[in-house]
Order: sequence, then structure tokens, then C-alpha cells
Amino acid sequence: MEQISAKLVKELREKTGAGMMDCKKALQASDGDLKTATEWLRKKGISSAEKKAGRVAAEGLIDSYIHTGGRIGVLVEVNCETDFVARRAEFQTLVRNIAMQIAANPNVEYIRVEDIPPAIVEKEKEIEMGREDLAGKPDNIKEKIVEGRIKKQLKEITLLEQPYIREPSMNVNELVKQSIAQLGENIQVRRFTRFVLGEGIEKEESNFAEEVAAQTGK
Repeated sequence: MEQISAKLVKELREKTGAGMMDCKKALQASDGDLKTATEWLRKKGISSAEKKAGRVAAEGLIDSYIHTGGRIGVLVEVNCETDFVARRAEFQTLVRNIAMQIAANPNVEYIRVEDIPPAIVEKEKEIEMGREDLAGKPDNIKEKIVEGRIKKQLKEITLLEQPYIREPSMNVNELVKQSIAQLGENIQVRRFTRFVLGEGIEKEESNFAEEVAAQTGK
């Protein structure tokens, strides 16, 4: 294959944040194709991230995001291992993007599937098992269908399983692992809160036409 140019290596580095040598290796392994090289680095990053997952992450950042118009707000805490990494622009950008992700996903309630209480999982399973479209099917078939449906539903309410809003080809979990590979530390999304203006307040419903009619005696 042709020699990998410095310009191509630089372009891949700017896109992924990976080191120069890693970018060069990825391009060599991908015959100079940027998309394939990006996927190669992502897989490498995931492997690297898994090795760091057990390390204590007690530093980090609490950040907020207020959506345009001030009707939706998010507070999120993301942890890393050192204050040095917490101050880096790449980490702060990650935290901000995660906050924006939460703002854009109103159904998200949990960080990871393992955080969902077993009672909720069992309740959803009970509901799915009673669906009319499964009536009459053998129990083993019903179990497999319900298992697939439940798995899909749990992912829909889990932050790390959401397609990343800026690049839907990856999910939020892959985004975090990519940052772990780039910054060299364990990174964990610890907790978040999503605020919606007026949520939980019972609003008085009024019918303007009826009020006018009552006042005019009609």
C-alpha cells in the first residue's frame, strides 16, 4: 500500500484524539481509509478502557447544561482519576456533551442497565408476557420474544446505551471509552438530574370560550 501521509495521520488524530503512532497504525491496518481506521481505534480504545475500569475515579467535574429557552436543565457528575485530567479541555468537553445528551433524551432514567431495579424489570416482563399478540404461543417462544423486548426497553431508558447525538454510529458508552483511551484514566458517569420546567405541577385547565360565555350570560 501507499505510504501513509502525515496529513492523513493528523486528520485522524484531530477526529479521534488518539496518539500519532496509534493513528498511523490504524491507517496502516485500514489501507488508509479514515472510516475503517476510526473503527479500528474505537475497538482499541474499548479494549484499553476495560483495563482501566476497575481503577478508582474520585475526581472529575459537576457540570450543568441549560437548553435554549431555559425550559430544560441538566446537572451531571462525571468522575476521573486525577484533578489534572478533570481540568483538561477534552474531559470538560466530554462532560458537557454528556449533559447535552441527557437533555436530548427525556426517557433516560438510569446510567447503565445494571442500575435498573430488578422489581422494575420483573414488572415490565409481567406486562409483556400478558400482551395479546403472544396469546397462544408456547411458553419457551414467549420467553424469547419477551426477553428481546425487555432488553430493547431497558436500553431505551439507559444513558450509556443511547446513540450519541453528535455521532449516532456510536453510543454514549463508546464515547466514554474513547475518552478513556485518549486521556489514559478511568472515567465514570456517576449521577445526573434532568429538570423540566413545570414538571410535576398540576396546572389549572381553563376554557377561555366558556369563561367569556359565562360572563356575558350566553
